[in-house]
Amino acid sequence: MPIRWSALKVSEAADMIEEQFNQAVEPLEQARIVAREALKLDNLPEYMSQHFSRIIGEIDRAIGGSQWEPVGRIRAGIQNVRDNIPTGAVEEDQVTQKYGSTPALV
Repeated sequence: MPIRWSALKVSEAADMIEEQFNQAVEPLEQARIVAREALKLDNLPEYMSQHFSRIIGEIDRAIGGSQWEPVGRIRAGIQNVRDNIPTGAVEEDQVTQKYGSTPALV
């Protein structure tokens, strides 16, 4: 008998990850704003601007919002989890959880 994984628990885990991630987005957006402002500092050496640009790029990759990473890798990863849950599996697990896993005789 194959091991049955719970689509409902996977979906709930994705929801929890997204909730935590959403709490981190605002501080990261603020950090990106600060890094962009730092690029405008007078007489900033090129080697220092590269560091700020890299920080901005990493934030863009994580949370999205740039033309190269409009969604962000973390959101894309969460969506990939959801997309790979078979259609109807979450609902099936909810019914099973509600009524139990014993098959009906009628």
